[in-house]
Amino acid sequence: MPVLIAAVAITALLCLVDLLLTFGVIRRLREHNALLSAAHGEDVAVIGLASGQRAEPFTATTTDGALVSGPAGLHMVAFFSPRCSICPKRVPAFTEYLRANRVRRDDVLVVIGESAEPVPYLAELTAVAQVCTEAGDGPLGKAFGVAGFPAFCLLDADGAVRATGFDPAELPAPVPV
Repeated sequence: MPVLIAAVAITALLCLVDLLLTFGVIRRLREHNALLSAAHGEDVAVIGLASGQRAEPFTATTTDGALVSGPAGLHMVAFFSPRCSICPKRVPAFTEYLRANRVRRDDVLVVIGESAEPVPYLAELTAVAQVCTEAGDGPLGKAFGVAGFPAFCLLDADGAVRATGFDPAELPAPVPV
């Protein structure tokens, strides 16, 4: 009987230690989440290209089968990922930004990561922009140095980066051509 009491006491003690360690891990995860959230809203690089830099010239095939080349001639390049939980929430703000600033469909390129699943916001984006798909680490994402999704890159008339962001509502108005 004393062996059974000792075994139960040791098991209870181990459970308490495990519970304390779990609370410590949860506390650290909350601290990291707060740090990441604060950084996401501040000076996180969205596009690896700095203001004034240009991506290498590129050609892409849209979902409509048309060829689009850039970066010169484009006002904006936007990157979305089907695995991104924020991307569907940014689509209405993006389309509203384009409409409010009267940006022509031919002046916008949207790059969506390839997915086996259908992208629910594809039709909404196709109505306001030229859309192409590529692998997550595709040539367009590399050319612009995309660090996270969604990413919006506002370009000037020559195709140089003017501004970048995770939220299109925070971008300045495009420069008219």
